[in-house]
Amino acid sequence: MTRESPRPAALEWQVFRGSAAVSAGLLSVHQLRASCWARLRHNVYADSRLARDHALACRATLVRLPPGSVVVAGPSAATAHGLRSVAGLDDPVHLIVLGDRRVGTSGGTILHRVHLDPVDVCHRRLPGGSAEVPVTTPARTAWDAAVWLPLTDAVAIADALLFHRLVTPDLLAEVAARLADRPGGRRAAHTLSLADAAAASRAESVLRVRLFLAGLPMARARPPVLAVRPPLAWPEYRVALWCAPDRHSETVMINDGWLVLRFSPQREFSEVVREVRAALTARGCRTKRKQDVVESALSPNMR
Repeated sequence: MTRESPRPAALEWQVFRGSAAVSAGLLSVHQLRASCWARLRHNVYADSRLARDHALACRATLVRLPPGSVVVAGPSAATAHGLRSVAGLDDPVHLIVLGDRRVGTSGGTILHRVHLDPVDVCHRRLPGGSAEVPVTTPARTAWDAAVWLPLTDAVAIADALLFHRLVTPDLLAEVAARLADRPGGRRAAHTLSLADAAAASRAESVLRVRLFLAGLPMARARPPVLAVRPPLAWPEYRVALWCAPDRHSETVMINDGWLVLRFSPQREFSEVVREVRAALTARGCRTKRKQDVVESALSPNMR
C-alpha cells in the first residue's frame, strides 16, 4: 500500500478471499472493514471501485470454487458474453457442475447438474475480470435459459444474443434439435422459436412475449415498413405498436393504411391488450384465449 492508495497493488480491481489476503500479509482483518473494500460473500471481498453488476457476482462466486469444477451458464453466461442487462448483482449466479465434482452450495448461486457436451463450452473474460473462465457457448446459453427461466426472460436473452450477432437462428435451431431429447428439450425448442433478431431492447422483448401470453399472435420486432421500423408490428394485419412517440414515422404508416397504437409503461397492461386485440380483430385476426396459450405452449411440463 502507498500513501496515495490504501489498496495493495496485488488487490487493486480484484475479487479475493479475505482469509487468503490476510494470510499473505496483504491486509489485516481490521483493514478488510475499510470502505475501499466491498464484502460480497462470506470471506469474499472486492475493490469497491468495481461495478456492482452481475459479472461481479459471478467473480465472487467463482473465487470460492475449485478451478475446473463448474461452467458459467444461463443468464450468467449471457453476462460473460457481454449482455449486461440480463441479470443484476443480486440475481443468482447459474453454474453447471462438471462431472461428479463436489461443489458446495452457497447463497446467491444455483447449481445445475446436467450433461454438458464439450462443443457447448468456450472461454470468456467476465467484464471487469482479467482471467478467462469456462462458459457455455451463446447457443447453449440460450438453450439453458429457455429451460430454466420464465418465458419472458428466456426470449429476451435469445433476442439479445441474436441482436448482437453472438448467435444465429441456424445455431439456435441446431442446438434445439441436438438437445431435443434432453429434459426440457421441447420447451426450449418452442421458446427459441419465438426469438427475434431485430428486438433492440429487453423492454421490447418482454412486451412482445407478454402480449403473446395474453393470447395475441406473436408480434415482429422492428420490421421494415416504408423505410420505417415500428418497435412491434403485425404486418399481415397492418397493425403497429409504438413504445415511444415518433410522429413522423407514425404518420407515414397511417397514411399507408396502418393502424398505429401506442404503448406507455404508465398504461394498464390489460388496457393495452384490449386495444391491440380490438385492432387485430378489426383486421381479421382470430386471437386465442390466454389460457389456451399457456396450457398448450408454455406448460412447465413440456419435455
